[in-house]
Amino acid sequence: MLDTLRVSDAEVYALLMEEQQRQSRCLRLIPSENYASAAVMEATGSWLTNKYAEGYPHKRYYEGQQITDRIETLAQDRAKALFGADHANVQPYSGSVANLAAYAAFAQPGETIMGLSLPFGGHLTHGWKVSATGRFFKAIQYTLDDQGRLDYDQIEDLARQHRPKVIVSGATAYPRLIDFKAFADIAERVGAVHITDMAHIAGLVAGGAHPSPIPHAGAVTTTTHKSLRGPRGAMILCHSDHAAAIDKAVFPGLQGGPHMHTISAIAVALGEASTKSFAEYAHQIVKNARRLAEKLIEYGFDLVSGGTDNHLILIDLRNKNLPGKKLSQALDRANIVTNYNTIPNDPAKPFNPSGLRLGTPAVTTRGMKEEQMDAIAGFIHRVAEYVDDESAIARIGAEVAEFCAGFTVPPMFIDRGD
Repeated sequence: MLDTLRVSDAEVYALLMEEQQRQSRCLRLIPSENYASAAVMEATGSWLTNKYAEGYPHKRYYEGQQITDRIETLAQDRAKALFGADHANVQPYSGSVANLAAYAAFAQPGETIMGLSLPFGGHLTHGWKVSATGRFFKAIQYTLDDQGRLDYDQIEDLARQHRPKVIVSGATAYPRLIDFKAFADIAERVGAVHITDMAHIAGLVAGGAHPSPIPHAGAVTTTTHKSLRGPRGAMILCHSDHAAAIDKAVFPGLQGGPHMHTISAIAVALGEASTKSFAEYAHQIVKNARRLAEKLIEYGFDLVSGGTDNHLILIDLRNKNLPGKKLSQALDRANIVTNYNTIPNDPAKPFNPSGLRLGTPAVTTRGMKEEQMDAIAGFIHRVAEYVDDESAIARIGAEVAEFCAGFTVPPMFIDRGD
């Protein structure tokens, strides 16, 4: 696949081979990472890299769109069929752009939006102060209750007080199911539009392993990697009455020409996600996360909200007297890749917080199941116990690499039974 690159640029080729080896020999537990299929990666690097296609299908500003129109329409149709949406915009370059575009479709600069606070599990683009979304709009942030769960009464109280134009549901570090209907009801009562950011759980929604926000949201944004296992792009799904506003907000509102090579890979990933085997994969992600959470609790780890309903786990490390950054870096040296993360009401600073975030999409792609989650929990426990012993960390790292060797990365995801 990279033979030409090996000849033309040996330096870049060598670095990519090192990265391939790293991804193969480590446990990738960052919940926003996954393994795309060979077909997705081939489409991402296809001849469409060469094509400019500003505009939308059959409404382009450049000629030579005979094929691009068919590819983008195919991606749209597959997205609508998979998620049960009226309309799909597959052009956003990233989830951040998709979120900003969705807000811009329903709110003017300076008007109020409301989303989950970043330190409580939200995303930068849910209105956090350092993000453009928090600078262009007046952003109100809701938090979690003392059990680490969404407090819908608090959310409604804030909504009634501030009367936002947009209420955002969705999170990047929230391990429980989200009641999208409750958000929709609150939004309706205050005259707001409910927008869901399902970037983390899109694959779970596609596979029926998490309730869908589509029936309850005016618009739904998502990335196409993470649990959906596609390329690094994004989509906005919405009802037909919001389609024109969404499309205008993406182009010409925020973007120029779409990345057609990425859109073709999105189409491939959506085709893969429509299969029976993908639904089984989505449910296994949740089973694995629950099992991993149970075993971590047995090892004395304190989990935010006491467990998980989805693909991710958030560990409160204060009872271990371990900063999240210190443990995540030790785990990385032991070939276990996670990320340090804030916890609700974290007394520590964000760059060295008290939490550790991990998830199961990538290891599930490699075929790992509940039995392997037991082993992973054991590895994490041992690293935490020997966090200052580099020789022990090295031994654990060698064990992890050997463990990973039994679970190769699948080159293709083909379900010929559907």
